[in-house]
Amino acid sequence: MNNDGETPEQRRERLRQDELKNNSGGNLRDASGRAGGGSLTDLTGGLGSKGLGILILIIMIVAAIGFLIFN
Repeated sequence: MNNDGETPEQRRERLRQDELKNNSGGNLRDASGRAGGGSLTDLTGGLGSKGLGILILIIMIVAAIGFLIFN
């Protein structure tokens, strides 16, 4: 942790926001590239380890059901 009590997640988000403010042209290019499906960083950035574990479990269950149905 930093001296100001900032967690790594908060620091990462602050740095990301600063970069978006300072590099608007790159932001436009990145946004157009991610417009279709979003970004994995955006998806998992807000989740903790518990939420990410649940997301992975749900994906595995859906994949198993899909495999059983289409096999």
